[in-house]
Amino acid sequence: MPNLRLYNTLTRTKQDFAPIDPANVRVYVCGPTVYDFAHIGNARPVIVFDVLYRLLRHLYGPAHVKYVRNITDVDDKINARAARDFPGTPLNEAIRRVTETTANQFMADVKALGCLEPDVQPRATDNIREMIAIIETLIARGHAYVAAGEVLFEVGTMPDYGALSRRAQEDQKAGARIAVEAHKRNPSDFVLWKLSSADEPGWKSPWGLGRPGWHIECSAMSNRYLGETFDIHGGGLDLIFPHHENEIAQSRCAFGHDMMANVWMHNGFLQVEGEKMSKSLGNFVTIHELLTGWKGYAWPGSVIRFAMLQSHYRQPIDWTLTRLEEAAAKLSAFRQWTQGSPSSEPSPAMIEALSDDLNTPEAIAEINRLFEMLRRGGPDAGIAGMLKASCEFLGLHLAEVNLNQMLRASRNDLDEAKIAALISARIAARQHKNWAESDRIRDELLAMGIQIKDNKDGTTTWEVKR
Repeated sequence: MPNLRLYNTLTRTKQDFAPIDPANVRVYVCGPTVYDFAHIGNARPVIVFDVLYRLLRHLYGPAHVKYVRNITDVDDKINARAARDFPGTPLNEAIRRVTETTANQFMADVKALGCLEPDVQPRATDNIREMIAIIETLIARGHAYVAAGEVLFEVGTMPDYGALSRRAQEDQKAGARIAVEAHKRNPSDFVLWKLSSADEPGWKSPWGLGRPGWHIECSAMSNRYLGETFDIHGGGLDLIFPHHENEIAQSRCAFGHDMMANVWMHNGFLQVEGEKMSKSLGNFVTIHELLTGWKGYAWPGSVIRFAMLQSHYRQPIDWTLTRLEEAAAKLSAFRQWTQGSPSSEPSPAMIEALSDDLNTPEAIAEINRLFEMLRRGGPDAGIAGMLKASCEFLGLHLAEVNLNQMLRASRNDLDEAKIAALISARIAARQHKNWAESDRIRDELLAMGIQIKDNKDGTTTWEVKR
């Protein structure tokens, strides 16, 4: 069995992985807050930790790995979205409609991305009792206090608070970027429980009708399903502070352990076409949009997944059309060369690469090597079977990727009448030297996945942008 090495954010080193109990390897990953459709940045941790889950199952056996990924279905963002989308509807009903719709869409999206279902997918609202119990323990042990109707964790009671993010307590002082509330003993004390108004969701507690803070949710769910300490905790880089830092504080102080999780793993950020993803920039892309139609194509889940895995999980990733097109072309070629060949065993070299801190670029290099052996040497059932099995190990389903079908479908789905009208309007704008309008129409066509060409004879032609 290859030696599994993982980078631990807590120690800032890559180290040998030694599970607490090899017969019960336990992993917790922060899941979505279900107030909107998941965007492509949300897809990265889902895919990354699905690969880890597959690798752990391979190394320790499926029966000996437990993977928990939560769903946050109580949050002020959810309340705001429910009030916006369902005005006039009782808030609790509106919240349920928002969370059910978005949670179901998330499940469908990640399934389409080839992700295995976690062993447990707990919802925050099903674990309120566990949250209250931990908060009561923290108060009893002198780590939390009640003030102004809230229960707050007192960070000053934990000497090594900030170890994960490397933020010293003295750096958490009041300043221009920290809004200090008078009832807090320390500006970095954080909310465990807050009171709910009559039009907000709430649960009965020793401190009144209220709802949990964000961080306590994951401490409660990880403890309930994995225990007070477990092996691996994962999530995006943006969660290191304050979310994961505060999870550690709550869990360690409540349960009295030196560790919450032995290994902390975090995936890097994602940007789109060289820019930070933002609705204001018009480059905000959901998983659902990619699957159903983006830049002229409905991208198969395996293409999205393969494009994502080209970069090492800890490195930033630039999500581009070119990246997707190259992934589609490569997987389509793999499919053509493995058709009719039964899947065998994945390449040992690929497993070894993944065992080195999920080195997916190196794993993909091994898959490409197998493909080149096929392409140069001709049909070989053994190599083809290993290539197919290696792709399947990464969650890639070659049968769903056919580049020719994608190209035909994209052309058939286009509104050619609209394209013709836009091109005519652009020609008219150019004739009147209205270059701003001409550029605007060109950009609108590009957003539809249409590349135009102004010919020397004065005509304009178009094609689907490859």
